[in-house]
Amino acid sequence: MYWFKRKYTQIKRTLSFLPIIWKGYDRDYMSAIDLFKHQLGRLATTLEGETAYGLDSLLKAQRIRTTIRLLDKVYDDFYGCEYQSKIEKIYGEDVYDFEFEDTGKGDDSGYLKHKYEYWNNADEIRELNQFLFHESNTKQKKAHRILWKYIEHNIQSWWD
Repeated sequence: MYWFKRKYTQIKRTLSFLPIIWKGYDRDYMSAIDLFKHQLGRLATTLEGETAYGLDSLLKAQRIRTTIRLLDKVYDDFYGCEYQSKIEKIYGEDVYDFEFEDTGKGDDSGYLKHKYEYWNNADEIRELNQFLFHESNTKQKKAHRILWKYIEHNIQSWWD
């Protein structure tokens, strides 16, 4: 009986990973991050369940859920794209819209320019954009570093 129960559990576990594996690529680190998040979610669910042995299982699960939220923020470039919303708040939501610029060759060729590049204060916007981009990028790198320090500090206690 144990053998059948074990095989059922293994098949069920394998099937839960299939959607992540199916969508993933071996050449993209995000596939590994997605697998890691999925496994952490499974572990947190186990630690929150009635079959958990540890006294502090709920605390461990909470830390794992925090890690998953942090992984989402860091790998969705939450801080790295912050500069765009700051620029849009100052200059309007259409500041990053593109406009087609014809080359004038008569062959319908052209290129795209940001809308703000036609404005009188384009240099000011470009300069502020570069400054805020650097600020956001620095913040993003810091968030990445803190995330992995948090994981390193906690991961060896995430078991039941």
